[in-house]
Amino acid sequence: MATPGISSDDFVPAIKPVPASPATAMDAVVGAGQQVSTDGKITPVLSAAKSPAKKKLVRRVSPDRSQLVRRSVQFAFVALNLWMGFQFYAWVRFFETGGATEYVERPAGVDGWLPIDALMNLKLALLTGRVPRVHPAGMFLLLAFAGTSLLLHKAFCSWLCPVGTLSEYLWKLGGKLFGRNFHLPRWLDIPLRGVKYLLLALFVWVIARMSAETLAGFLSGPYGIIADVKMLNFFRHIGQTGVIVLGVLALLSLAVQNFWCRYLCPYGALVGLVALFSPARIRREAEPCIDCGKCAKACPALLPVDRLVSIRSAECTACLECVAVCPAAGALQFAVAAAFPNKPGTSAPALGWKSAFGWLGRKGARTMRPRFSIFGWTGAIAPWAVALCLVAIFFGLVGYARLSGHWQSRIPNAVYLRLVPNADLETHPGM
Repeated sequence: MATPGISSDDFVPAIKPVPASPATAMDAVVGAGQQVSTDGKITPVLSAAKSPAKKKLVRRVSPDRSQLVRRSVQFAFVALNLWMGFQFYAWVRFFETGGATEYVERPAGVDGWLPIDALMNLKLALLTGRVPRVHPAGMFLLLAFAGTSLLLHKAFCSWLCPVGTLSEYLWKLGGKLFGRNFHLPRWLDIPLRGVKYLLLALFVWVIARMSAETLAGFLSGPYGIIADVKMLNFFRHIGQTGVIVLGVLALLSLAVQNFWCRYLCPYGALVGLVALFSPARIRREAEPCIDCGKCAKACPALLPVDRLVSIRSAECTACLECVAVCPAAGALQFAVAAAFPNKPGTSAPALGWKSAFGWLGRKGARTMRPRFSIFGWTGAIAPWAVALCLVAIFFGLVGYARLSGHWQSRIPNAVYLRLVPNADLETHPGM
């Protein structure tokens, strides 16, 4: 029964308001995405960085044939050098036997195996304004190989050079034998790569100090005339030391990718320096690239292709191994341009018949102003175009030397008949 004059609210205990703590009061004014620091300041909350979204792969439509084209050129030039070697041997045997064997013309292309003579002849030609009469073919071949490197970024080493071809297949064979190839640590790899430049610098320094008279005297002397025969005799009559040295180089080439080319070849150092000025290079487009890293794993020069936009290194030989394994359309190409920001699924225009006559784009592709060009042309260079340019430069200079009468050495056979049989008796003038 309710008591008159007393309501039910009189039995509810009175709740006194509790004063808000400073932190509680501060919470009232702190908004979402903010926090209170120890000194009472309100600062934004830094959210965790979101992982980048995985890029969509737009696969290439047509299969890559770059390695098929490159190997075809490689084997063609290996065959050419083997033919020259057999013919040169037959030529040497004719003079060694006093004319008892069949006479064949001396293949002047063997002068390409005398790079130091080629540098000497080049300097002598610049000083005198005349093409030297002994081993002139080596000078024209040197200019041809330097020209290919200037236009096509050291493609000579991976497309034409027989030693480069042998080195490539040695390390590939080693990878199958050992299950892997070995990479030298960075602290050893970098200084060893400088050895080939030191060797080149030594040769250049010696030749630079020689006058025109000294150069002409050396090249026209007995040793200079039969330098090619002495080179052949080195392999024909190789001694124990030579066998050991070649054996060690072969074993190292089996284990380490391109050991000779990477660390010791002065010819490669020369064309590599020329290649630094080449407008053509491997270029990676960031938009279609899916960052799979296959290109870097495939690179024989061990370059971080997946992290670079343009490969300018003197170690890159334009072998296109990285382009061959790239699965994304337009992500990686051998090109002449600063950049081609293409839409996914498109690529910079390849050098073909239309582009050769001024067609520089594709429908839907967006291009930027290039920093470089070849006779006004910019874009991707197809593998067949690389092969065509290499062959054109090589045979173009060889043809010019032949037509101008500066291909063969102008030495009478009577001189060869006297010197060739006694080639091993001739010593270097400086010894």
